[in-house]
Amino acid sequence: MVKETLDAPYSHYLLDADLSQKIDRRTIEEMEIDGFTLMEIAGSSAAKTILQKNNFNSGIFLCGKGNNAGDALVLARYLIQHDIDVTVIFLSGSNDLSPDAQKNLTLLKKFNHKNHLTFFDSWAQFNSPNQFDFIIDGLLGTGLTSDVRGDYINAVEWANKQDQPVISMDIPTGIHADSGKIMGTAITATSTFTFGGRKLGLYLEDGPEKAGTIHYCELPFPNKFKEDCNTYLLDDNWVKTESPTPGPHKYNSGVLYIIAGSEGLTGAAIMAAQSAWAEGLGAVILICPKGILPIYEQTLPPIIKKPVGSRDDFFFKEAHANQVLEILSEKEGALLLGPGLGREQSTVTFVHKVLSQKTSPTVIDADGLWCLAQLDEIPKPERSEWILTPHPGELNRLTQNAESQNEYRLQTVREYAQTTGTTILAKGMPGIIGTPTGKCYLTNYNTTYFARAGSGDVLAGKVSAWLALGYGPTTSCAQGLLNGKQKLEKYLAEHQDLPEPSDFI
Repeated sequence: MVKETLDAPYSHYLLDADLSQKIDRRTIEEMEIDGFTLMEIAGSSAAKTILQKNNFNSGIFLCGKGNNAGDALVLARYLIQHDIDVTVIFLSGSNDLSPDAQKNLTLLKKFNHKNHLTFFDSWAQFNSPNQFDFIIDGLLGTGLTSDVRGDYINAVEWANKQDQPVISMDIPTGIHADSGKIMGTAITATSTFTFGGRKLGLYLEDGPEKAGTIHYCELPFPNKFKEDCNTYLLDDNWVKTESPTPGPHKYNSGVLYIIAGSEGLTGAAIMAAQSAWAEGLGAVILICPKGILPIYEQTLPPIIKKPVGSRDDFFFKEAHANQVLEILSEKEGALLLGPGLGREQSTVTFVHKVLSQKTSPTVIDADGLWCLAQLDEIPKPERSEWILTPHPGELNRLTQNAESQNEYRLQTVREYAQTTGTTILAKGMPGIIGTPTGKCYLTNYNTTYFARAGSGDVLAGKVSAWLALGYGPTTSCAQGLLNGKQKLEKYLAEHQDLPEPSDFI
């Protein structure tokens, strides 16, 4: 294999609340960089970006009493130095702020030499000015574990009704830092500045919709303190789509076998084969029931066809397994099993027999996953490498977990990948790659298109192609996802209509 794992840059590590707090505490205690300094860097980083990209004159700062408010107060201090009027509302009063937030409040008042500051010590006292340009959300941060309550609800609802942009400090108020779940109510931010590490909840469930544009601001956290992280953000800032290098012979340039198709479901095999062929493989070999061979002879000229059974066979049967295994042994290559396979009981037995005896790198998709779910246990040989590509419903069926489609989807993928020793490419938003080691990767871009009929076959073809080219399962999933994304973006840039899957193969 060319590359077995993806090494994300530290800027793309996704931290849960516990790890975020642990890193912050260790930096203060072991590196002797105090919390006040960290707060200063966070607020000044946000201020720099805001001043560069906007022409604001006045803003409303909604503040709680913790360090989230402290970040907002640092930001306010920088903005008043640029003659921006600031109105600060303390939802819980200003007498018992966290020590670093209290220190920054004192400092902020010292910088107010042109009277740009107005303070309110409760929500009840607040009178909204007639004109203002933006709202800063410094209410509640990553420590939120229960529903938003009291005047914080009023402040959130007020902010969400305004036309002005809302900018959140670290994470939008009301979003759970680990799950992305809305805790009763939540700020709908235009943009979010996340400090020192990207918060996991920004990319799960309601997080992406509530966070808006996410700006990562680096803090002086030692990278070694982040090593306990096991979830990473996947995007083309660091995963570069590569071009395959042709070998001296077609069978040296990547060979992919595809076991697919049944009567009425021939299109899935066509989409998968065309998608894989477009990635530059030396040979794509489609194994199909002989009864549907004429369809593929007409539609897939470049693809090698290997029919099994008789002309009266329109789906795979247990009796075909030995013949298929003989074909798979002819050339070394990867295997894609499942598109359009059908759901006959004999096909389930066929799938079990083939998979239990084939050790080559394998992608299992669509009806192949349905067949797996019918078995008492997955028939994975000990040394084989499998990639499973379920959509949310298929993931639920495989894991028998009714909660796998909500905020527990990441946990379900992680646990199932570890338990079964497989790599999981879970389609949905976000796309999730789960690995046997427990590491997971979340997509930082829209993957909902891959839930459309046919597009999953295209994705399976691309992932399988990279596996056939000699890449490891994790890298193959990442390359397949990004390649599909880039071709879709290119198509949409040239056309106004939503493409059919075949348009961006």
